Amino acid sequence: MAEQAMQSPSTSSVVGDDIVVWSADYLAYRWSDDHPMNPTRLDLTMSLATQIGLLDGVELVEPTAASDVELLRIHTPAYIEAVKRAPEKGLAIVHPDDVEHGLGSEDNPVFRHMHEASAMLTGGSLTAAREIASGRARRAVSIGGGMHHAMPDWASGFCVYNDAAVAISWLLDNGFDRIAYIDVDAHHGDGVQQAFIDDPRVLTVSLHQHPATLWPNTGWSSEVGNGPAEGSAINIPLLPGTGDRLWLRAFHAIVPGAIGAFHPQIIVSQCGVDSHREDPLADLALTVDGQNAAFLAMRDLADTYAEGRWLAVGGGGYGLVRVVPRAWTYLIAAALGRDIDPLSPLPDTWRDRVRQMAPSIDLPQSMGDGGDVDFPAWDGPGGAVQGSSEAADRALERVDSAIIATRRASFPLLGLDPEDPRD
Repeated sequence: MAEQAMQSPSTSSVVGDDIVVWSADYLAYRWSDDHPMNPTRLDLTMSLATQIGLLDGVELVEPTAASDVELLRIHTPAYIEAVKRAPEKGLAIVHPDDVEHGLGSEDNPVFRHMHEASAMLTGGSLTAAREIASGRARRAVSIGGGMHHAMPDWASGFCVYNDAAVAISWLLDNGFDRIAYIDVDAHHGDGVQQAFIDDPRVLTVSLHQHPATLWPNTGWSSEVGNGPAEGSAINIPLLPGTGDRLWLRAFHAIVPGAIGAFHPQIIVSQCGVDSHREDPLADLALTVDGQNAAFLAMRDLADTYAEGRWLAVGGGGYGLVRVVPRAWTYLIAAALGRDIDPLSPLPDTWRDRVRQMAPSIDLPQSMGDGGDVDFPAWDGPGGAVQGSSEAADRALERVDSAIIATRRASFPLLGLDPEDPRD
C-alpha cells in the first residue's frame, strides 16, 4: 500500500537543502575479494570528498535498509527469499546450469549478508527519494545506489536489488506522476527500462556503449517503450572509443529535447562512471571532466524542468582508485552545488592512504584529467565540424548516425521533429 501522498510536486516549491545520503554499511556490499565491483571505491570517494573540504558543513543523512514490502515494489517474493537463503547454501560459484535467480554465478557470486547489504543500498535511494518528496531536500545523492541491472526475479550484472526502480516506484505512489530517469553508465540501464517499459509516467533515457559490443546487449535505438508507453524509452548506443566531445554532442542532441517534451517533476540519474577511458570493463573514452559535464548537464535539466529536484545514484565504475573516487567526488559536488577546480591537486593525506593500500598504483596528480568538454553542437543531419581531420570526421559520422537513429525512433512519439536541431 502506498504511503500517504505528498503534496503534488507540480504545484509546490522546493526549498530544501542539498543532501548526501551515506552509510558505512554500504561497504558490506562486497561480492568477493577479487570481484571487479569492490566497495573500496565508495570508501575512497567519501574519503576524498571529505579531505578536499567538499563535505564541510554537510550533515550526512543516514539511510535505513529497505523493507521486504518496499522491495516487493519491483522484486518477486520468491526472489527475495532466494537472496536471503543463498548464503546458507554456501558461497562457492556454482555450475551455470545450477544457477537459480542469477545467484552464484561468476558475475553474481553469493556473499555473506547479501540480502542485508543489498537492502541497505536500496534503502539509501529510497531515503533520498523521501527527502526530496517531503521538500526537505532539493537534490540528493547516494553513491551506493545505481544497481540498474537487477530484474524482478534475477540478479544480474553485479546487481541484486534494483534500488533506482524501487525509488521510482515509491515516488509514483507519493505525489509524482512524471519521472525522468537518465542513465549514463557504459552499460545499458536494462533493469530500470524493463521495470517501466509499459508505464507512460516514467521516461527512461540511457546513453551506453553499443549493444553489439557490450553486455547486456540491449539498448538499441529501436527500443522505445510498449503500448501506451511508446516513446517513454530512449536509447542512445555509442560505439567504443567515443570520447568527451562526441559523447556530449550525442547527449545534448537528444536528452534536453526529450526531457523538455516530457517535462518531468523529478529527474533520477544513474551516474555509473565505467564510461571512463581507463575502465577495464567497457570501451568508451570519457575523462572525469566529461563525466562531470554530464552530471552538471543532468542537474541543469532538473533545475530547468523539475524545480531542481534531482536524485543521483552511483552505478558501474571499475577504475577503483584512479577514476571512481574523483568522478563521484565531482558528482557529490554537483549535487551540493559546489565547484571543484580540475587543476586542484589530490590531497597528500588521501594519496598517502592509497599508497598504503595499493603501493603499485600510479595516482593522478589532480582532480581532473584535462579533458576537452567543448563539444560541437549537433546541427541536423549532414552537419560538419570545421577543420576536423579525416579520422575525426569518421568518428563524427558514427556518432551522428547514432543521434539521428535515436531521434527518428523516439522524437516523433514525443511530438518532436527528429530532423530539427532546435527540438
